[in-house]
Parts: sequence; structure tokens; C-alpha cells
Amino acid sequence: MPITIMGDKEFENVPSINSKALRINLNENIYGTFSEIGAGQETVRNFFRAGGASGTIAKAMSAYDKDFSDAIYGVEDDRRYVTEARLKKMLSHETHLIEERISREKHPNKLFFTYANTVATIDFAKKYKGHGWVGIRYQVDPKEDYNEILLHVRFHENDARHQQNTLGILGVNLIYGAYYKYDNPKKLLRYLYDHIDKDQIEIDTINFSGPRFENVDNRLMSLQLVKNGMTDAVMFGPDGNNVLPAKILYKKNILALRGSFRPVTKVNMDMYERSKELFFNESKVSEENTEIIFEITLSNLRAEGEIDERDFMDRAELLCSLGQTVMISNFQEYFKVVEYFSRYSKQRMGLTMGVQNLVDVFDEKYYRHLSGGILEAFGKLFFKDLKVYLYPLKDEETGELTTSENLKVHPRMKELFKFFKYNGRVEDIKNYNPDTLNVYSREVLKMISEGKSGWEDMLPEKTTKMIKEQNLFHYKEHKEQAKSEV
Repeated sequence: MPITIMGDKEFENVPSINSKALRINLNENIYGTFSEIGAGQETVRNFFRAGGASGTIAKAMSAYDKDFSDAIYGVEDDRRYVTEARLKKMLSHETHLIEERISREKHPNKLFFTYANTVATIDFAKKYKGHGWVGIRYQVDPKEDYNEILLHVRFHENDARHQQNTLGILGVNLIYGAYYKYDNPKKLLRYLYDHIDKDQIEIDTINFSGPRFENVDNRLMSLQLVKNGMTDAVMFGPDGNNVLPAKILYKKNILALRGSFRPVTKVNMDMYERSKELFFNESKVSEENTEIIFEITLSNLRAEGEIDERDFMDRAELLCSLGQTVMISNFQEYFKVVEYFSRYSKQRMGLTMGVQNLVDVFDEKYYRHLSGGILEAFGKLFFKDLKVYLYPLKDEETGELTTSENLKVHPRMKELFKFFKYNGRVEDIKNYNPDTLNVYSREVLKMISEGKSGWEDMLPEKTTKMIKEQNLFHYKEHKEQAKSEV
């Protein structure tokens, strides 16, 4: 038994990078190819240094020259090299070669893998810190189809050698996790940062596929990235697959709607439709060059304590079914959302919000952590080509409507609000549907949880149907509970 000393505390013993690489090398069946473009051969270097690599590494290569790379993997339509499409071609090509060259009859127990990355590290001027795609295609049973893990990283270090070293550690963590943590993808995600600080590298997209990940929902994996502090925001498309923010936002006009969408109501969809009409009327804005984002903040998901993953998935299912692109973010303040979008686009931006949200925007207490206070926040928020589309609020008791014309903000903020209002940065949504003004998500959810009827008319028809058919928000359980109480 190991010696323990009085006062010792329990802690997780994280294997070193050398130990991880050595464990892989000492397995007589794990056998594969390394193909690394753009940052040297940092991952495979760790396996060579660990020892015993001759039985693991079939080939290590780096098609550094673009012409040579094109000759091997083909030419991309967009002539770009650091893309998901390029990574997939690399994985497919190298997997095909290893299967073609290594006889299954001679090596029936070999577990083939292909690890690949295509990366651009920091530029000479240190203005662009770089990014890359990293992936592994591998077997855990020689008779089984391949599994695949693909991820996108953004570098935060200011030195190319440091970035290369970090990439090498990440690669070892990925290969080790793929083989020894595939039964728990959430843990696999966390272990990617073994011996790496989160300030060094950001993972903003990840997708799992293959027989060992049939039950993995990649949207839930996206949520884990934000929850674990690996990135500030993730996105997934209507098909439920995670998408690279840079890919869909690049040089696009962006219209964003923030909400709980718990569930999606007629007022949410009216805000969406009406603000979209106004946004498309702006100069140089059209449906073809615009991306519309439904944003849910992490704080919103934690509104009732710890994040309820089933509740999150219910919201995701509804929004995806309505054909929407969804962003999960760790941004509480709107100016951070605009800063994030500005990474990828300098085009027009629109924010659709209700009256109370705009009142909060003009509340100084949210900006006390900034050295420049609310003025710094507003400089970041409205410096860009941004417009707020304001949906009116109807007083439940008096029936009075609140718009930008009679909106009350703190007296100290009154002139600031007027400045943005008169400069056209705030526009009222006037062609709203008056029948939706009395619809509130929290009331709909309460009616569902209490097994009451009448909530169906407050939601889009497709949403109502999905809630009933797929038991979203525990619809059937709540209904049965209400019956038993009666």
C-alpha cells in the first residue's frame, strides 16, 4: 500500500503527457498515422520522446508546402487550408492508406487511428493569434466502424513556439481521451485541458460521431464547452450539429435575439419576424447576406440553480425545429455579444429586445467592473454599425404600451438614452401583433407544469405539437400529476 502522511488531502492524479503517450505506445494493437500541417509535428514528437513508438506510429508527415498538400489531399473550393473540410480530407486519405497498406489478415487485432491537424499559428506582426482544426478517426474494436472527434481551437498565446507546444499537448490529450475516456465524453472534454491553462487555448467547436458516440448529442457537448469555461460562446445549426461561429458569421450582417425560449412563444416569433423585416430594409442588408441568431445565456440556463440538461435540450429541440441557429454564451452584457460578433464581421448588426432588457442596458450597476463604466460599455456597444429593435411592453393592469418614446430610464441616463434614440440607434417595432403582447414564457411554462389547458394558443402550432409528442418540458408527467391531484 502507498504511504500516506497525516494531513494528506485527496486529489486527482493527472497522468503526465509522457505517461499518456507511453501508455498508447505500449499497447501492441493501437497503430496509426500522424499528419500535422502548419505547426510542425508537435503531437507526434511527444510519442517519439516517450519511447516504444515503433509499434504505434505507422507514419508521421507534414505536407507543409501548399502545392504538395494539394497534390496529396486535393484542392479546396475556397482555396483555404485551415478548414474543417481540409481536416476531413486528411483523415479520410490517411485512413484509406493505412487500411490499404496494412493487411487485416496479418494484423487482425490492430486498432487503426489517424490523427490530423491543420493549423495557422500567430503571424509575425502578432495581430492574428491563429486557429486550427484538430481531429482523430479511430477504432476501439477492429471489427467496428470508425469513431471520430473533430474540434476547432483558437490560440491565445503570443509566441508561435508556445502555441506549437500547447497544440502538441492537446493532441496527446485527445488521442489518450479517445481511447481511454470515450465512455464518458463529458470527462473526455475536461481532460483535453490536462497540463494546459484555459488562457492558452480555446475550444469553440467539437463534434463526436461513430458507433461509440451514437447516444451523444453534440449540442449538449457544446453546452459543456461554455459551462467548463473552454470558450465564451458556441453555436449549433438547425440540424443539431455544432457549427464554427467564424464560418457562418464571417462578413455577414447579424441579427440577434436574446431570450429564455422556455418555451418558444408567439411573442418570440413575432419579435423575430418583425425585427427581421426592419433589418432587411436597412441598406446593404438582404436575407442572403444575413445570419439570424437566437441566443441563450448561461446565466439564463442557471436561472433556477444548476443547469438542467434536459430543459436545455428541450429548448434546443424547439429552436432547431423552427429552423433557427442557436448560440449559447457566457455574455451577460450586450456589449460583449457585439464584441464577439465583431471578431468575425464588420457588417451591420441588430439586436432585438424587449423594453425591460433595454432598461437594463441603461442601468449603471451592470458596468461597475469596467474602468470606464457605462460610457466604456456604450462605446463598445454602439461604436459598431448597430441598431436596437425594440418590442413594446403592455402593462397587464392599465393596458398602457411602453415604447422608446415613453421609456423611463434612470434620470442620470436620460440624456444618454436620448442621444442614441435621436441618432437612430433605437427603433421601435411598430407592426407588431397586438394579440401576442399578453404572452409570457413563464406563464406558459407554469400552465404546462400544472397540467392546465389554454397554453396551446400562446405558442406556434409546431411548438405545441412537439411539446405534446416529444414530452418536452415534462409535459406528460405534469399532465398525469395534475390528474392524480384532482
